[in-house]
Amino acid sequence: MSAAIAAEPAAAPLLEVRGLQKRYGAVVALRDVNFTVRRGEVTALLGDNGAGKSTTIKAIAGVAPIDEGDILLEGQPVSIRHPSEATALGIQTVYQDLALCDNLGICANLYLGRELVSSPTAVGPHVLRDVDMELEARRVLKTLRINLPALDTPVASLSGGQRQAVAIARAVLWDSKLVIMDEPTAALGVAQTAEVLRLVRDLAEQGYGVILITHNMQNVFQVADNIAVLRLGATVMQARKSEVTPEQVVGAITGTLAIPGTGAAGALA
Repeated sequence: MSAAIAAEPAAAPLLEVRGLQKRYGAVVALRDVNFTVRRGEVTALLGDNGAGKSTTIKAIAGVAPIDEGDILLEGQPVSIRHPSEATALGIQTVYQDLALCDNLGICANLYLGRELVSSPTAVGPHVLRDVDMELEARRVLKTLRINLPALDTPVASLSGGQRQAVAIARAVLWDSKLVIMDEPTAALGVAQTAEVLRLVRDLAEQGYGVILITHNMQNVFQVADNIAVLRLGATVMQARKSEVTPEQVVGAITGTLAIPGTGAAGALA
């Protein structure tokens, strides 16, 4: 039986990007980006300012479609030309600004733009299904172990960590497979950072693929499974976290240290 299992092909990665290229006129933003994200794992996407991290996640999210290269989702090539297409494929992105409405409550923000409605008659006005939305919101928050005040609490009154938790919960509310987080702990204190990192690991343990963009090396080695480093628009390192040291990663980011056995097209071990 074990031999039969061993003979089975490995499951396709949740996300694989190959040779991504993106130009803005004469400016080459991406020239050769390659990395892999697997279900149940956190991939840290690292690089100095201007390395191409933001352009890469915008390409995956459909905000800035690629010019050349391939994006594969569960082994199948996909074309993502618009954010709605990324959403339909199960890709959600939590940007640094969080895109929350401060004057609305927690539940309203979770369903912002995707409210559940019903019409009492064929031609009558749509009615918000508040009870259904609150029940589903509570279920998702409980699954993610997120403790928040009453669901009608205005987001403006929440702490930075709580606001980040709302944005993450919204990202997983809609049958997502891949969650991209852009600097989720950049403006948080120590306790709030610890809670957000716990959320990142919980997402992976529940089977989501996670792309984490951060400049905090301690956070990377605390929660990531894989590391991909971009420099000048190209992948210069792909490795399991266990195979590299923080010093090697910093060297790859700055271009001051060569990493044996890694490269722009290197495969994750």
